[in-house]
Amino acid sequence: MRPKLNDVAREAGVSPTTVSRVINNHGYLSEKTKNKVFEAMKELNYQPNSIARSLHGKQTNLIGVLFSSVSNPFFGELVEKIENKLFKLGYKTILCNSADNKEKERVYLNMLIANQVDGIIAGAHNLGIKEYEKVGLPIISFDRYLSDTIPIVSSDNYQGAVLATQELYQNGARTIYLFASSKTPNSPTDRRRTGYLETMERLNLTAHEKVISSSMTATVKALLIKQILTTDSIDGIFCTDDLTALIVLRQARELGLRVPQDLKVIGYDGTQFIQNYHPELTTIAQPINDMGELLVELLLQRIEDEKTELKHHYVLPVKLIRNQSSSQFD
Repeated sequence: MRPKLNDVAREAGVSPTTVSRVINNHGYLSEKTKNKVFEAMKELNYQPNSIARSLHGKQTNLIGVLFSSVSNPFFGELVEKIENKLFKLGYKTILCNSADNKEKERVYLNMLIANQVDGIIAGAHNLGIKEYEKVGLPIISFDRYLSDTIPIVSSDNYQGAVLATQELYQNGARTIYLFASSKTPNSPTDRRRTGYLETMERLNLTAHEKVISSSMTATVKALLIKQILTTDSIDGIFCTDDLTALIVLRQARELGLRVPQDLKVIGYDGTQFIQNYHPELTTIAQPINDMGELLVELLLQRIEDEKTELKHHYVLPVKLIRNQSSSQFD
């Protein structure tokens, strides 16, 4: 439940009128009293209502959408699906781009609470579990573990990695590397890594992992990837995102490596942008439309009834889109 002014008053041991006076800085109050109220507000994660609703309990029809970076084509397309769906249902979206910045995410989260949004779809993952648990709002997470009480929607990251690794193997690759954007234990995205490792073990092949952090600039990524391609003997690479896979293809061309004869490459995401502008890339396509629909549907169920029972993890199927970066076509 979202904490109310009366809860703050009870926690601080003062009257609701006193809490209101502290919040509005009205009239004389001792520093001791102010500090007690501010400490209670902090403990309960209480944020004053900046919208000033005219009726108690009235919905604002505002939804907070919090993601790391909408400049990434995948997140951009997913957010577009979410916003379009919400708009059709009469909701407005407050979009927050945390840019993998912990403090920025904290500021945005508090802003969404202060603006009394009806719920939050969260795709960023900088903050600790306790901060999200204290929000007191309906939250649905995309591809991130936030707490045991917050449902997650994701694609089948494990099966996607299995499909990618098997595709490389079936097309002749034996020294298959994983280029992962991060290692995030307990996060659904880390299942791509698990799928790769277990498939390599089943194929009796040696696993090779490299972290190509999503926080790196494209230039730094290119330098690192070029170094790896120069020093290591590789004939297959599974990248956990399409943008890194495109950098691999570019560096391979600059080094004179033939794709797919010398090096086979598979990405992950399969956005419409990639399919339209880089049709040569084999990729694992996530069901962006379905994920956007489900994120909205689950959030609205929680808004209508905060006690409604939802599964903790909803996993949607992926598919392999086979193109020239992994297979030779006759």
